Amino acid sequence: MINLKATKNKIFKKENSLFLIIIFFIFLADRYSKNIILENFSDNIFYINNFINFNLVWNTGIGFGLLSFESSLYYNLISLMIFLLILFLVIISFRSDKIDKIIFSIIIGGALGNFYDRVSFKAVPDFIDLHYGNFHWFTFNLADIFITIGIITFIMKDLFIKKKYEKNFFFDNFFNPLFM
Repeated sequence: MINLKATKNKIFKKENSLFLIIIFFIFLADRYSKNIILENFSDNIFYINNFINFNLVWNTGIGFGLLSFESSLYYNLISLMIFLLILFLVIISFRSDKIDKIIFSIIIGGALGNFYDRVSFKAVPDFIDLHYGNFHWFTFNLADIFITIGIITFIMKDLFIKKKYEKNFFFDNFFNPLFM
């Protein structure tokens, strides 16, 4: 059985305050950027240069428009899976070392920004359009940038930084009892 008071004390420890602040500021930066776009560029494309435009696109799928469906059942299932993944990352981050906590905080901050939009608007506003000539990359937003940076950093860290002892990150963090 989970002791709620002990869990609360572990979450709100002083050492975790930095990570909660990172999540909060990434979430705020994402909200701010999306609000600017929604207020100013909802009807037209804003040309910046030959490589980048701001063009509002509503994404009902996951990252880069993948798994976009018209069905509200699929949308709600995907949203539930995203929520559970965020919750899983939060739990793992509180059991991680400082570097991993920072990386997970970056991912969680971005994921919360996009999840907020999924709940509020039933879609995520993407607006950064990178292109070269007729080739256009997937349209994305600031939250997607943070999520991508966090995932790439986590992979690179696990691939190239050797620990003093070998530890299977997912086995040790997922299969051990919660907050041991």
